[in-house]
Amino acid sequence: MKLLYFSWLREKIGIAEEDALPPESVTTVAEVLGWLKSRGSGYETALADLSLVRVAVNQSYAKLDDPVGPEDEVALFPPVTGG
Repeated sequence: MKLLYFSWLREKIGIAEEDALPPESVTTVAEVLGWLKSRGSGYETALADLSLVRVAVNQSYAKLDDPVGPEDEVALFPPVTGG
């Protein structure tokens, strides 16, 4: 799974991207986020308030119950506003 982090999420986690292999039990966006929180204090801090995090799977906005697999690209970023 390719994981991409943008804006303040990247700053708190400390990296812009990584290749990771979550456990086989991780099959939804919500489970990815939960698994990431368990990977260290930077992840836990960045993902403490999920109302401030948006997720895209393979460059399409995703909901918490959307499926993910080991070959997917998962991007995490703050809400985007226009102006």
